[in-house]
Order: sequence, then C-alpha cells, then structure tokens
Amino acid sequence: MNQDDLKKRVAYEAINYIKDGMVVGLGTGSTMYYAIQSLGERIKEGLNIKGIPTSEKTAEWARSNNIPLTDFSEVNHLDLVIDGADEVDENFQLIKGGGGALLREKIVANATDQFIVIIDESKYVQILGEFKLPVEVVPFGWEVTAREIEALGCNATLRMDNNGIFLTDNDHYILDCDFKVINNPEKLNQDLISIVGVVETGLFINMTRKVLISYSNSGKVIEMNN
Repeated sequence: MNQDDLKKRVAYEAINYIKDGMVVGLGTGSTMYYAIQSLGERIKEGLNIKGIPTSEKTAEWARSNNIPLTDFSEVNHLDLVIDGADEVDENFQLIKGGGGALLREKIVANATDQFIVIIDESKYVQILGEFKLPVEVVPFGWEVTAREIEALGCNATLRMDNNGIFLTDNDHYILDCDFKVINNPEKLNQDLISIVGVVETGLFINMTRKVLISYSNSGKVIEMNN
C-alpha cells in the first residue's frame, strides 16, 4: 500500500466514530481531506452533524462536501475532534502544523474530551524531532523571536511558499525549527511559549488519548489508547 492508501484507510476508519447529532472538529491536512470526503458521503446517507473547521482550506473542503458548519459563537464544547499529525511519539505527544494551521487546530482540540489523531505508520516515532517543529509567531520582530528560539538549540527557518513568506489564516508567520531530537516536549513547549512574539507551538502536549494508525504490512488500522 502506498502512503495515500494508508491515509485513506485510517481516515475512513475515523469517520466511524462520528455519531448522529455530534458537533465535530475537523482537522487540516492531507489525511483529513479523505476523512472529509468520507464524512460527506455519510451525510448524503442521512448523518446529521455539524463541523468546526481548523482552517480555511478545511472549511472549503467541508462546504464542497455539503458538511454543515458552525463556529464557537454557537458552540462551547465539541463532541469529537479528528485531526492528523506530523509526528506522534510513544507517549502520545504530537508535532502538528505542517499544514500551517496549528493555532486553530490547538484551539479546536482543546474544546473536546475526545481528540482522535489519525496517522499512517510513518508518523509514529519513538522520539519527536525528525519533523521540524512549526512555531507560529507574529510578523513584527520575527527575526528577534527566531534568535531567541534558536538559543534553545535549533535552527529556525522562516516558512516560504510560492507567494513569498507563508502566512497562516491568522496572518502570522511560521518558523520551522529543527531540533533534531526533542527529549522533553513538555518543557520545550513551555520554554517556547514564554518567548515574546511566539503565538503558539506545534507541540500538542497531553491532548489526545486515542491514536489510529494505518499499517501497510497488515493492511489494518490499529487503535491505540493511552
């Protein structure tokens, strides 16, 4: 199975956790694209839910699949949140933000007691850090912020795209921080958040207790609980 097949399999499995009447947080990224397609099919079959998207891209996908959307002006708590991750370690600590939506993703994930993370086997690691840690920062003085972040032991690179500097949906910048190995994610998250100019980090600490992993050798999706 190629990686797209693995993503589809775990995405389709995750949709089975969504029940009629739920308000659901909809994550961002390539695996979530398949989940949203599958959810759209379930809605055609009569499933009645509302979603809160974690990015403008996710909102666009949801609308194109006729998924009813709401927002936090109408909702205080989400029944379920489904999202991908760039890395998940053995303690279920996460790196997220490869898609640039980490701030909204964290707000949405914090609004539920049931945050389900869906990944393929390549994202499950012993220790975080091979994937560069995204850190969302305010544009003003980002150079100063980057130097303070680098003092924690990384190389911080300003994220770019085809239009120049990448802008989040919140009009912030992202620094992709290469720490190589993150032995203490909780402490690093606290250290980063304490830096003036840092809006949020891609470290999601103690936020999920359920991870679905798609494996190529067995062709199965394994549910892991912490």
